[in-house]
Amino acid sequence: MGTSPAKPMPKIIVIGSSNTDMVIVSERLPKPGETILGGQFLLNPGGKGANQAVAAAKLGGETHFVCKVGNDVFGEMARNQFIETGIHSEFVQTDLANPSGVALINVDAQGENCITVASGANGNLSKADIDNASILFEADDILLIQLEIPLESVWYAIEQAARMGVKVILNPAPAAKIPDHIYPYLFALTPNETEIELLTGIAVTNLEEAKKAANILLNKGVQNVIITLGAQGAYYQSVHDELFVPTQAVKAVDTTAAGDCFNGALAVALANQKSWSDALTFSCRAATYSVMHAGAQASMPKLSDL
Repeated sequence: MGTSPAKPMPKIIVIGSSNTDMVIVSERLPKPGETILGGQFLLNPGGKGANQAVAAAKLGGETHFVCKVGNDVFGEMARNQFIETGIHSEFVQTDLANPSGVALINVDAQGENCITVASGANGNLSKADIDNASILFEADDILLIQLEIPLESVWYAIEQAARMGVKVILNPAPAAKIPDHIYPYLFALTPNETEIELLTGIAVTNLEEAKKAANILLNKGVQNVIITLGAQGAYYQSVHDELFVPTQAVKAVDTTAAGDCFNGALAVALANQKSWSDALTFSCRAATYSVMHAGAQASMPKLSDL
């Protein structure tokens, strides 16, 4: 008797934002009303969705990206970047009514940043656009999604994907409340310290508080909770297990895309059926690499870099 063909590796489907980052690097961040001279200017492709798609693709994941860009030079730059990175971009759509999204980013000498985003075409990614792309959804695939597009589209995509057997990873950034009916659809939720406090009311400063906060989310129906703790590492909890993975101490150059890199790497590790311990270790290593390099997508590592 012949053997059945091996099941292909799960696809990683990223739905989210694409922005162009206009970055100024200076000694310190300006205070309100203050002007600082002498900064270095950089023009980089960014957006949480695009960053996570690039991270996943550069680390070897079969990555499909669903987003909206404007009919402008920034949209053209984004499309070219996706093609060069190996991202499947058949569902990167052009919005003729709105410009591409942009982000204004200030970064200080320690790598800390503050960011203002003009959503542009990202704000017009609709339920109909999700329906058009739902042909991608197959059981055991992975959907990675964030909150930089209209929230009604986010919740709709999560429900549609989960009902088709897709494992949904929600990175709840920028921080926003999640409707209670969405939690049971989530295979994994990946808040940072700011986001976990908004979602649970617990300011997480140690592992005991992380455990309390994670329990609140697990009780709401999330299967796996991963709290990213910046330079400390990441805390994982499910109903069956808990785990803390520390990160290596390094000098940070730019922390802008560390969380996006972590999430993209996590999707790749889970697509490769890694254990949670291995997946978190891999994701922390990737994020650590990213903070040592300038730029958002430019800082994302390849497998060979790790």
